[in-house]
Amino acid sequence: MTRKMTAGIALATCFVCLQLAATPAASAKELKVLSEKTATGFGHIESVAYDPKEKVLYTSDFGEALKPADKDGKGKITKVSLEGKIIEDGFLPAKGQVLNKPKGIWIIGNHLWVTDIDSVWEFDLKTKEGKKLDLPGIQFANDPTVMGNTLYVSDNRSDQLFSVQPADFLKSKTAPKITVVFKGKGVFPNGLYPGKNGSLIMVGFEAKDKPQGIYEMVLGKDPKLISDKIGMLDGLYRMKNGDLLATDWVSGTMFQWNKKMGKKDLAKGFKGPADLCAIPNDKGLLVVVPDLVKGEMRFVQLGK
Repeated sequence: MTRKMTAGIALATCFVCLQLAATPAASAKELKVLSEKTATGFGHIESVAYDPKEKVLYTSDFGEALKPADKDGKGKITKVSLEGKIIEDGFLPAKGQVLNKPKGIWIIGNHLWVTDIDSVWEFDLKTKEGKKLDLPGIQFANDPTVMGNTLYVSDNRSDQLFSVQPADFLKSKTAPKITVVFKGKGVFPNGLYPGKNGSLIMVGFEAKDKPQGIYEMVLGKDPKLISDKIGMLDGLYRMKNGDLLATDWVSGTMFQWNKKMGKKDLAKGFKGPADLCAIPNDKGLLVVVPDLVKGEMRFVQLGK
C-alpha cells in the first residue's frame, strides 16, 4: 500500500511510521483495559481516523439512516476532539461535493482518503478541496490504506482488493491506474493495514455462519490465512510488536491477536464494532471504536 514517492506521498511514509509506533514494550498478555468511556450524539459512524498534526479525530458518518449502500447524499465527515466532543459537524463534504455512505478513512499529512460505495475520495484537510475517483467493478468500497505510492481499497461484498496508483490523485492531470489485485480468493476483505516488510494485513467480513479470519498478503502473491476463522471482522490496527487489534461483529468485541496467544477480547458489548483507530499515549494505546449500529464512539484506554 512500489516505494517510489512523490513529494506529497513522502509525508505518507513518515505518518505510516507514526501509525505503526504503538505500545510501550509491554507484551501482548500484559495489555488490559484501564478505562472506557462512550461519546454519543452521532448518526451512524463507520470509521474513525486520527490526525496527529491537529490531534483530532475524523469520523465517517452515514447520517440518520443505517443503509450502507444508499446513494442518498447525506453522508459526512465530522471533526471530533479526543474527548469525543464534536468540533465541526459535517466538516466534509464542502460545497459542491457529495458523500453518500462514507466508510473507511486513511489520513496522511493533510490528505484524507475515504471510500464511498463505488468510489474513493481524496480531500485536502486544509483547503477542503476534494476529488472523487470512481472504481469500476467495485461493489462495496470499504477500507482504504496507503502504502508508498499505492492506495489499496477493499471490497468485502464482491471479495476483491483494488489498488490505485498514484495514491495521491488529488491534483493529478492524468487518470490514476486502477488494478484488481485479487478477486474471489475467499477473503472478503474488510479492514486493511500495512504489515511487516511491505506486506498487507487484512481481515475478512462475510457472514455469521461463514466466519473469516486475519490474512497477510505479500505483494504479488495470494493472501494467506494466519489466524483461526474468528467471525465478521472489520477494523484493524497493527502494533509495533506485530500484535493486531481488530473488531468482530459476531462477538461484539474489540480484541487483540497474535499467533502465540490467539484472540483475546479487550472490550465487549458492541452491536456494530467498525473501523477503529489507535493513538499511542503515555499510558499505552487509546483505541477509539465506532459502533455503527448504536451511533456511538467508545474510547478504550489500553495499558499494562
